[in-house]
Amino acid sequence: MTTAVARILSGVAALSPDQWDACAGTANPFVSHAFLTALETSHSVGGRSGWTPAPIVIDGPDGQPAAIAPAYLKAHSQGEYVFDHGWADAWERAGGRYYPKLQIAAPFSPVPGPRLLLRDPALAPALIAAIEAVTDQNELSSAHVTFVAADQLPYFEAAGWLIREGVQFHWRNDGYRSFDDFLDALASRKRKAIRKERAAAVAGLTIRHLTGDQIRPEHWDAFWVFYQDTGSRKWGQPYLTRAAFDRIGEQLGDKVLLILAERDGVPIAGALNLIGEDTLYGRYWGAVEEVPFLHFELCYYQAIDAAIARGLTTVEAGAQGEHKLARGYVPVPTWSAHYIPHPAFRRAVAEFVERERQAIEAESEYLGELTPFRRG
Repeated sequence: MTTAVARILSGVAALSPDQWDACAGTANPFVSHAFLTALETSHSVGGRSGWTPAPIVIDGPDGQPAAIAPAYLKAHSQGEYVFDHGWADAWERAGGRYYPKLQIAAPFSPVPGPRLLLRDPALAPALIAAIEAVTDQNELSSAHVTFVAADQLPYFEAAGWLIREGVQFHWRNDGYRSFDDFLDALASRKRKAIRKERAAAVAGLTIRHLTGDQIRPEHWDAFWVFYQDTGSRKWGQPYLTRAAFDRIGEQLGDKVLLILAERDGVPIAGALNLIGEDTLYGRYWGAVEEVPFLHFELCYYQAIDAAIARGLTTVEAGAQGEHKLARGYVPVPTWSAHYIPHPAFRRAVAEFVERERQAIEAESEYLGELTPFRRG
């Protein structure tokens, strides 16, 4: 049996789009060559960002990449949305060095998807072993695979990694032909509340959906202002550079959906989405004018409109947010996988993860009873 040999690249851009996407597929834009290289060339990752690209690659018999992990050396825990700050504090109080750690992820994107990019699925165990070897040989505290697709969890379970559960709120398209068709599935009181919210949100405004070449530099300029405002309030400073939006627009084209709210022809708020094979992914939002319910309108209701129009099955509107329940979004589990070489540290984290899992599952069961859909 031939042993698989892994190599570490300096960035996603070290491979061609065809080589990378032959492994990543086309369903999820956040692991595409276009998205990940947009982050690199815009300097949103690399440099002093705390995200150092280090993709791990195994070649097939044809000499072309057959398995890839989109890996990053991380100098902090920002931009991940699976929070391990408590783990870092505990390890460093015990005299350890938590950073740098190894992160396998789509940066700044709490979007479930493949994290083992496999042209040859038989190489999944070898790729996980390579991730472990990089961690061990470089004496890193840990490796983390965040928002991993459910169908890849068995690979990590078989390798003995710790599995951590989370929860998000997604909208499911149950064959709806229109937004009103969706509303008909809700209880009367919830249906009326949403109609009232939507009317209040768009009063005096024009809502525009822009994709591909329809998105011009002035639209990105406006959205950059919105994004900076939200980013500075939520994270202290925005994760993406201004150039990132130009690159994303150029490289992803019609997979980008920018929804703008305009007053008298001037954009006052916007929501950025990426379009996958069967899912609309809501990512960033911001506004320069306070309008009641406009956040719900642009990020949730307009996203549902867009998904129905495109025949998409799901809207994923980002991390957290129990307020999404009343808008027809339901709780769904998310997962991450964690490799921690130190036995005592691993035991402590395993105990935490199990307590957390029990709490999250109980909360999700409770939240599932609060959805606005008609009973029976």
